[in-house]
Parts: sequence; C-alpha cells; structure tokens
Amino acid sequence: MGLAEEIKQKAFQLGFDLAGITDASPLDNDQFKSLTDWLAFGCAGRMDYMRNNLDKRTNPIKLLKSARSIICLGLNYNPPKTQKKATISADPMGTVANYARYEDYHLFIKQQLRKLTNFIASIAGTGFRFKICVDSAPLAERTLAARAGLGFIGKNRMLINPQLGPQIFLAEIVTSLKLPPDEPIKAVCSNCNKCLTACPTGALTPDGRLDANKCISYLTIEYKAEFPPDLAPKIGARLFGCDECVLVCPFHKNAPSCQNKHFTFYPDRAKLNLHEILALTEESFGAKFADSPLKRLPLDCLKRNAKTCLANIAG
Repeated sequence: MGLAEEIKQKAFQLGFDLAGITDASPLDNDQFKSLTDWLAFGCAGRMDYMRNNLDKRTNPIKLLKSARSIICLGLNYNPPKTQKKATISADPMGTVANYARYEDYHLFIKQQLRKLTNFIASIAGTGFRFKICVDSAPLAERTLAARAGLGFIGKNRMLINPQLGPQIFLAEIVTSLKLPPDEPIKAVCSNCNKCLTACPTGALTPDGRLDANKCISYLTIEYKAEFPPDLAPKIGARLFGCDECVLVCPFHKNAPSCQNKHFTFYPDRAKLNLHEILALTEESFGAKFADSPLKRLPLDCLKRNAKTCLANIAG
C-alpha cells in the first residue's frame, strides 16, 4: 500500500467519509474568473473576508510555500433519520440548519485532522510540512474537493457526492508531500432545477450563481444589520441557516445519515423556543451553546433572528 492509500485509510478510520488528493496548482483561468466575477457583481454581500487574501484563496502555494499536494476530506452531516421526537411546545419555535444541530464542526474536525497529520508525520519522515484548513482558511474548498474527486459542485453551489448527497463538511491538509492526485468525478446536476425553485428568496440563479445578499443562511448567520424589509418575511421561522436547496436535491433523497459516532448530535437543537432565545443573557447563551456553531453568531444577531421569526409566525 502506497503512502496516499495509507493516508486515506487512516482518514476513514478517524471517521471521515471521503478522502481524495489533488495537486497544489492554482485554480484554472475559468475558475478564477468565476470567483472574481462573483465578487465584482457584489454577490458576496458584506463577507469582506471573501475579497481578502484572494491570492491565497486561489493559489494554495500562497498558504504554504512548499505545498505540492492537498489532501481533501469530507464528513457527512446528514442528520439521523430516526430522531427522538421533539417535545411539542405551545410556544413558537425557530428552526436550525442541519449542520448546527451537531457540536461545532470546526473544533471537531480540527481535532481529527491533527490526529491524521500526526499519523502522516510518523510514516512520512521529517520532510512533511503541512497546513490544516477547516472552512475559515482562505482556500477554495469546494473547487479543490471537486478536483480531488470528492464530488461535483451543483446548482445549489454545494459540493455534492453522488452517494452521500450535498450535506458534507469539507477540510483540507495542504502539504509538502508529493502524492498522486485523484481524478474528478463526472456526475452533474443535468436538467434538474429543484434547488433554484425551492430557494425562498431566489438567491440561486439559472446561470449558476449564488447571490449571498438574498441567501437566508447568509442573512441569519453572516449579515449583522437589520434584515431588508422585502426579505425579512421570506425568512419564515428559520432562526439559524436554511436547508431548502439541500433537502430538495435528488442526491439527498437516498443519502445515508452521518455514521461518525464521535461527532455529537443534539436532536433537541432542531427547533428552539423563540421566547427562550430572547430571554438569554450573554452568560446563559455561552453556557447553553458553548459547543455549538450557534455560538459563533453574536447574541444580539440571534435575538434579531428570533424577533423576525416571531413576526413572521404571527403573520
């Protein structure tokens, strides 16, 4: 078994569902233009970090000078299909996106990546240099994952794996090791437009672009101001994030649930009591959601979301 296969096998043992390798070359001209056009049209909204470090985002060698390969990994977060039924409440409830019903994936995945890099160091020798990336690093994760054969980028702009569907956390190890690259897969969305139709705000366009300014996930998580009046009613009772473009995807229909038993899932976080959210203090918020992606959102923004949900529920 070669080094690349040993790395992949160890990744699977650590609970990752997907593992592939690509080289550390920059994005090609079409991919670079697609990203810069998206930014130029203002589709990133107020996510200034998407405009910063563009050289690093499009060229892995800018992240690690000695980079030769990128180990791309995926973790399926499709929630369990047989969940304990939530207690019925007379109080209004706000829904939480599937990924935020787990413990904070940033911390969990980084722990697993450190175990993997320790393993690689033990078998690769002293020449092993690396940089761990989980979401927050300026790296074109989905493009690189597609290049490494983990899936393809669908019309909902998510990485879709034909077997696991579109609910996949991505992570990378940019490394100095020269490893044989995997081939991209050839699956595509074909003529399906279900995600475009399902998007409550029309954030997905037929030309394959996502306008973050209209995206409910962006608005409820990244956007820090008051919601635009024309979009606030379309948020509905979505307290944190939105899964509509994912749940209608045909590749989601038969996707298996998350199999990683060490990745803690909280079924009671699927819906949260909106009045209880409004009553939170900074201290109680920190205690209740210390290990949750919700904690990455300022409490005043979460309360803004709750107020909007309550207004929408009241009609």
